[in-house]
Amino acid sequence: MVWLWILAVIALLITLLCWTRVGVWAAFVGGELRLNAKIGPLRIQIFPAKPKKAEKSRKEKPPKEKRPKKNNRGETGKKPGLSFALEDGRDAFRTLLPALKRALGRTRRGIRVKPLRLALVLGGQEDPAAAAQAYGEIQAAVWAGMPLLERFLNIRDPQIHTDVNFNVPDTVIEGETEVTFRIGTLLAVGAGMAFPALGWFLRWRKRCKTRLPTAEKPPFKDPPPKEPPMESPAA
Repeated sequence: MVWLWILAVIALLITLLCWTRVGVWAAFVGGELRLNAKIGPLRIQIFPAKPKKAEKSRKEKPPKEKRPKKNNRGETGKKPGLSFALEDGRDAFRTLLPALKRALGRTRRGIRVKPLRLALVLGGQEDPAAAAQAYGEIQAAVWAGMPLLERFLNIRDPQIHTDVNFNVPDTVIEGETEVTFRIGTLLAVGAGMAFPALGWFLRWRKRCKTRLPTAEKPPFKDPPPKEPPMESPAA
């Protein structure tokens, strides 16, 4: 009977953990970013970081010289690393977007966004044509993207204001938002996207291995001097 009570307590703790609501609060006011993490009723300031107490001065040791690593042939050099190209981003968009829609659809709008306030004023004094074009693209993205977001997320009373000011050169952005969700919702979304994300990651690793690294140009060297022609002995 004891192990039944232990299993019941473990199941209760897992249930309470899955129903715990966590989230992130972000605000951008006056050119300064503020970021807090939310765990239940608790709020933890992330940025700007709180000033730490003055620590005792410690003697700084001189940095050690790093020796270049050698490969199997004894040559020094760097191994070709992972690279991210435009085709990788397109593949990720085609692969992950349908999986994300299905995962968010199963949560029944379990992710809550409240508040959502954004004020964006583009500065168009230097290039009015580019500012007007950017304003039109932003408006189109807002009108096309907000219905899709409201379909999968619980967005309460969104307030988004965009404008363009041709008398000032700088762009002004101010806003505040808070995204909260239950840990169980996050686990459900992660489980729905695990296999598509893993498949994309493996394809990306394979493409990175098949890509040829850019060859480094050898340093410029002066051509060797020409030797003077040998004179024939006098007859």
